[in-house]
Amino acid sequence: MTIKMTSADQERIVTAIHKAELGTAGEIVCVLARASSDYAYAPLIWSSFFALAAPWPLIAFTQLSAERIFIIQLLVFFIATVILSIGAVRMWLVPRRVKRARAFRAAVEQFHIRGLARTADRTGVLIFVSMAEHYARIVVDDGIAAKVAQNEWQSAVNLLVSHMREDRVAEGFVGAIDYCAPLLAKHFPPRPNNANELPDRLWLI
Repeated sequence: MTIKMTSADQERIVTAIHKAELGTAGEIVCVLARASSDYAYAPLIWSSFFALAAPWPLIAFTQLSAERIFIIQLLVFFIATVILSIGAVRMWLVPRRVKRARAFRAAVEQFHIRGLARTADRTGVLIFVSMAEHYARIVVDDGIAAKVAQNEWQSAVNLLVSHMREDRVAEGFVGAIDYCAPLLAKHFPPRPNNANELPDRLWLI
């Protein structure tokens, strides 16, 4: 999964973050992931299943020796592993609920990795997108969660997802940031000095 994000796109997102943070004490960080996991285990599980199933029809309907059946079994395993390891096929093998759970876990990990849990007033906001899973999430720190319900961010998430489907991820980020800005400004107006605690940037992972 490749990320189509030009330097101009990234600059637009950075500009939107900077503009939004001028009106709030909140700290916004954006993360765009190619995938939340490589799901390397999925091809192995399915290949093992095919390899284990392969001998039974050969035993029932052929006179092949045990040695030849074993060789065929190995070939089935290796061929299936190669085919199922193709990116799009591998993603198709993973249940949707598993992909969503892994993407949510990745979002929470990025929230902590990018320092959003260490802001002075617990006002960090992560806007997270994982392309392979078609997943978007807004994760907020305790200070914001105490005043703004999670469902109030859903419109921004819906905006992100709709733009992802149209392959316009940069527009999705900018739209989500613009949606979050007045919501943050309402509950968390800028401090007197309004120091920028975290870098205004888009993280690509």
